[in-house]
Amino acid sequence: MSQQLPKPTISELNERSREIFRLIVDTYVETGEPVGSRTLARRGRLDLSPASIRNVMADLEEAGLLYAPHTSAGRLPTEAGLRLFVNGLLEVGGLSEIERQSIEGRCAAAGKSLSQTLVEATSALSGLSRCASVVIAPKTERPLKHIEFVPLSPGRALVVLVTEDGVVENRLIDVPLGTPPSTLQAATNYLNSRLLGRTVDEAKNAVVTEIESRRAQLDELTTKLVEAGLASWGGGERSALIVRGQANLLEDVTALADLERLRTLFDMLETKETMVRLLDATREGEGVQIYIGSDNPLFGVAGCSVVVAPYGNSREKLVGAIGVVGPTRINYARIIPLVDYTAKVIGRMLG
Repeated sequence: MSQQLPKPTISELNERSREIFRLIVDTYVETGEPVGSRTLARRGRLDLSPASIRNVMADLEEAGLLYAPHTSAGRLPTEAGLRLFVNGLLEVGGLSEIERQSIEGRCAAAGKSLSQTLVEATSALSGLSRCASVVIAPKTERPLKHIEFVPLSPGRALVVLVTEDGVVENRLIDVPLGTPPSTLQAATNYLNSRLLGRTVDEAKNAVVTEIESRRAQLDELTTKLVEAGLASWGGGERSALIVRGQANLLEDVTALADLERLRTLFDMLETKETMVRLLDATREGEGVQIYIGSDNPLFGVAGCSVVVAPYGNSREKLVGAIGVVGPTRINYARIIPLVDYTAKVIGRMLG
């Protein structure tokens, strides 16, 4: 087995190699196609012959920063190459005033619930980045206004929870077969008399204490419904993952393998595990976090990149995260400031 050589750092590349590598990545991000020496020579920024450029590209390939996808003369950056580029060569741009106003206008909280605002922020980010965007909404810690048990089908019911600021959340629960509507109404009445003005955790603690001390005048079936309704909001389940702009990722898909990777990604975006891992990733450091391809703990299996940033509440506690998911050739210079600014706007709103 051959020993894998360590990847070079930016400081180990000479000026000519850095410039050629930068041009290759820039061209790849722009076109998505393999980049050849003649293409670079025609761009006019290098006073070098195609032969000289090919020699440098060969050195970059040997260093593990470029690879040939097929037998053509073109080369593409490897994941290690993209990581080196982002860490050492990327020149992050700024946002225009129009882009700032677009994000702030969509996030404006007047007349909107927090959930509505986060949906708007996610939609704005996906539109500006032309990628999919995701946001983790914070747990429901606002005072409650109403809860209701709605029969759906034999053995299934919908628990509808409404907060004082108008946020509506739904959970499906299993109920014993043959549960009469009167029992569902009794559970609704019991909880509504005890949760008004309390958070979910406060209501849950009060009800559990009352049931355990046998002060609650409930029959066994109604007690089980009350406990199931509260349990549906237990633990970390009350965070929500909002995804927008998945269709943007289909625009450049030409190969069947790429389509399969996107299907895998879309499946992952529907799982609660994704939400937990996304939030955990933002705790690894302050500010924007960037994950590329296989070094991506979130969606590496789908061959994607993620740019994500946390946002906090008025107590500076991390309560959520927002980010962009796209192919590894996303425009990092543009997307990083978009994600960073959107996260800061949400944080200011929560403050």
